[in-house]
Amino acid sequence: MNEKMTISMARNIFFGGSLFFVLVFLGLTLGTMRSLPERDHRENITPQVALGKKVWEDNNCVGCHTLLGEGAYFAPELGNVYLRRGGKDGGIDFIKDWIRAQPSGVEGRRQMPQFNLTEEELDAVATFLKWTSEINTAGWPPNIEG
Repeated sequence: MNEKMTISMARNIFFGGSLFFVLVFLGLTLGTMRSLPERDHRENITPQVALGKKVWEDNNCVGCHTLLGEGAYFAPELGNVYLRRGGKDGGIDFIKDWIRAQPSGVEGRRQMPQFNLTEEELDAVATFLKWTSEINTAGWPPNIEG
């Protein structure tokens, strides 16, 4: 066996490896694109959910919170806050009351600023977080507290 790698061998390894990883990437992309409609329940995106996402973005909530693992880790993950704080039994009310009550003034705790959202904006953010909580994330976050 020849122990010396030739330029031809190195080229074949490079092109073969590149082709292999391009095919893996395309396969994973295709699999993701096929499964997304079943997992993200996009049929439930209403104008109110869209407004909630806009309020979320306009107030840079992701600057402190994470949403489905994306964002800053200064404040809690909110991908499942609706389920974590009551779900059908008060999740929407909890989210709205929590936002209204900020800053909490509890010493030693991080404080969320008061954004002075209107009732329509509060409803929209809570609805957006409810919609987010219902996405099939394959078990993310790994525990109920995010």
